[in-house]
Amino acid sequence: MSKPQLGHYSSGKRRLKDLLLQSDNRVCADCGAPDPKWASANIGVFICLKCCGVHRSLGTHISKVLSVTLDEWTDDEIDAMVEVGGNASANSIYEAFIPEGYSKPRADSGHEERAKFIRSKYELQDFLKPSLRISSIPHKKSSLQSSLSWKIMDSFRSSSSSQNVEGMVEFIGMLKVKVLKGTNLAIRDMLSSDPYVVLTLGHQKIQTTVVKSNLNPVWNEELMLSVPQDFGAVKLEVYDHDTFSADDIMGEAEVDIQPMITSAMAFGDAGMFGNMQIGKWLKSNDNALIEDSTVNIIDGKVKQEVSLKLQNVESGEISLDIEWIPLDQ
Repeated sequence: MSKPQLGHYSSGKRRLKDLLLQSDNRVCADCGAPDPKWASANIGVFICLKCCGVHRSLGTHISKVLSVTLDEWTDDEIDAMVEVGGNASANSIYEAFIPEGYSKPRADSGHEERAKFIRSKYELQDFLKPSLRISSIPHKKSSLQSSLSWKIMDSFRSSSSSQNVEGMVEFIGMLKVKVLKGTNLAIRDMLSSDPYVVLTLGHQKIQTTVVKSNLNPVWNEELMLSVPQDFGAVKLEVYDHDTFSADDIMGEAEVDIQPMITSAMAFGDAGMFGNMQIGKWLKSNDNALIEDSTVNIIDGKVKQEVSLKLQNVESGEISLDIEWIPLDQ
């Protein structure tokens, strides 16, 4: 989906923030936690970070999670949120038939209770009126109310499998990875390459846009990754985009996020501290670091600059800025 044009961006964000100011949207649609900063763009609800982690584990075919403040939104995504009307309107459909005595999770509920409810609500459609439990979407929308209903439930279009609650991943926070630039990347076409970066953490995979014919591309793109409790390294890969054949690999590297997360957990609320260094990922023969990478508190946020030499390739470097976002932010 195309990104919003600059002229529409600020007005679109204003519409989204105006919607967020409605009383029903000032608490999470799923658990009631105050001040939700995330949304499911294809469902039309505002959610907290803890519920956001469960939504992400369901997959984007069910719930496409975006940050209200950190992510760019397309005009279509904002239009869909506005048309749904927010949490009260969506919940009037998704929670229409909650069984008597059934309790929604609270802001302080555990992950298992939260995950079971969210899966039942959106993936399994347990609380929907039976006639609304759909497997296909009509192309024509004849009225505003039917348009509202189809838009909210469009997320179920390609949902054909279920997963056990016990198999869901519990998240401890998020990483905002800003892919800054590439330097002296490898040639994969006649004289140049069309590079893009792919980041993988667990089952999550996200990527930047393609920069055409450039061995020193500048992306400056922010990508979001949920960090599972049992996390490993972030895998970074650079590819050359090809129209008529498989994309060629242009190098890879791993980002060890343990030093950042360990330091962030040890210090707790970073907003209570002034600017300072709190950790370090050391360059060694076993990693792709070009130089030591320090973990710092800057303006109340835990951040890290990382410069990587791409592995298994003739040349190329990638520069990143990483920010840790704790669950309570």
